Amino acid sequence: MMRYKYLFLLCAVAAIAGLAAFQKAKPRLLVFSKTAGFRHDCIPDAKIAMLKLGAENGYEVDTTEDASKFTAQNLSRYKAVVFLNTTGNVLDDAQQSALEGYIRKGGGYAGIHAATDTEYDWPWYNQLVGAYFLSHPHQQTATLHVVDRKHPATAHLDPTWVRKDEWYDFKSIVPGLNILIKIDEKSYQGGKNGDNHPMSWYREFDGGRTFYTELGHTKESYREPAFLKHVLGGIDYAAGRKK
Repeated sequence: MMRYKYLFLLCAVAAIAGLAAFQKAKPRLLVFSKTAGFRHDCIPDAKIAMLKLGAENGYEVDTTEDASKFTAQNLSRYKAVVFLNTTGNVLDDAQQSALEGYIRKGGGYAGIHAATDTEYDWPWYNQLVGAYFLSHPHQQTATLHVVDRKHPATAHLDPTWVRKDEWYDFKSIVPGLNILIKIDEKSYQGGKNGDNHPMSWYREFDGGRTFYTELGHTKESYREPAFLKHVLGGIDYAAGRKK
């Protein structure tokens, strides 16, 4: 009888330990950087930065360029999917359907820089990312205006942010975006969107949460604390950690 009591006690302890481990499991992020068009030379640096950002802020991060990871079963493991400088048509029809289903079940999406230079033939993705890339002038320093400093992606920033990057012009900008940052076209050469030129935004969409930042073309961006904190805040929102 004592032997059975001992075994029962061991099983109970194991069950409690397993439950505690499950409760403490870190949320997972899938960082996707497949390219079918222009390939940014910052991608290796960006992947390392995302892994470090996750390790320092309580996320398990998986990086991949394998589109076959986009299945309903696999995506269900992640709190958010990050499109990191993706370009071109990177998902087939089945993979697109899996991402749509993931978002509709409450999943999160964060797009960085060239995520808007992706999937031009998929109207749902236009709604997800918020706009499509149109063009860009040469890299240069410009002034950004932070128009919403209450969001976790921008709460650490001053009202103006001067930095060097590659600045996109956009087409097919989705109505109703919650704009976080705009760029002052008078502060640089080559802008084509006028006075209302968004650079970062967020919104709830189709059951999930989406965040996008245009910033992040240069290698230096992924060593810049203010930019990385901006990305982290967007991911926290997309993953449902912060409202």
